Amino acid sequence: MGPARHRAVPGVLACVAGAGDPAVPQHGAVFVLFGQTRDARDVVAARGILLATGGAPPVGQSPCAVVLRPGAARVIREARAEDWPAIWPIVHDICTEQETFPYDPAMSEADARRMWLVAAPGRVVVATEGERVTGTANMYANRPGPGSHIASGSLMVAAGARGTGVGRALAADLIGWARRTGFAAIQFNAVVDVNTAAIRLYESLGFVTLGTAPGAFRHPERGDVGLRVMWLDLR
Repeated sequence: MGPARHRAVPGVLACVAGAGDPAVPQHGAVFVLFGQTRDARDVVAARGILLATGGAPPVGQSPCAVVLRPGAARVIREARAEDWPAIWPIVHDICTEQETFPYDPAMSEADARRMWLVAAPGRVVVATEGERVTGTANMYANRPGPGSHIASGSLMVAAGARGTGVGRALAADLIGWARRTGFAAIQFNAVVDVNTAAIRLYESLGFVTLGTAPGAFRHPERGDVGLRVMWLDLR
């Protein structure tokens, strides 16, 4: 079956035939607006309705041609050894950006692999869309011994997939794992105070900030900024 074509005036709701069933997938769909490929952030899909966004159409073209192509569904699954070549570029990019994690930007691939691929009973997952790895997370007990009833973890999203819901999917998976495993809470130990996207995400999932270490993170553009300790009670 070829891609379904629909027309909608920018900013106006238009019915999408057949989309009310399981519909327009929230993720894994591509929309082409005026010949430019955009992802589902540019439209709202619900109950068979698309809200098309964009400016004035090019001369001689219809107001908005939206081409819906079914894409690969997002899957969160446990990482396998063969996933590392796709995980490493994500970890490397985030380390060298030096904006969201207090990791050594000169960390070698071997050291990164040892750090990220935590051993059982910890867990490592990847977010995939088709064959593409779009994010990864690890999760583990925050401290050994008397602190082992509190979970922690880290989430990383590939640069090209940020803002598309990958981080939320990974965070939800981490929370589900911590609940199933019987942890009393989740503690994130070093959330950079200017990483507003992560903070908003965690707060929307119920995390609260217990405190902030002022100036504990040296941001490449903003100078010394705080590191938050964020907490989600699971009891």
